[in-house]
Amino acid sequence: MNQNYLKAVFWDYPQFQDYNSIRSALENTRESNDIQSFQWFLTRFLERGRVKDVAMIFSINDVKQNLNKLRLSDYAYKKWQRLLEVYERIN
Repeated sequence: MNQNYLKAVFWDYPQFQDYNSIRSALENTRESNDIQSFQWFLTRFLERGRVKDVAMIFSINDVKQNLNKLRLSDYAYKKWQRLLEVYERIN
């Protein structure tokens, strides 16, 4: 069975339920330097997405540079903070 895990992240935005539309939207936010929209996408992924999906869309530096600027739940913040610590030890 082929599940679309992006539906868990964007259940209320069907236009963002495939990777191509998200990549296109993020490309537009980067080109226009729309930091607010970029951080909105990142927040949605960090709160509701799988680590695998975040890694397909964002770089580790994207997460690292924005983690303290985002309004995340305590759980999501601690999860990503720990993942960054582990990643830094590996590299």
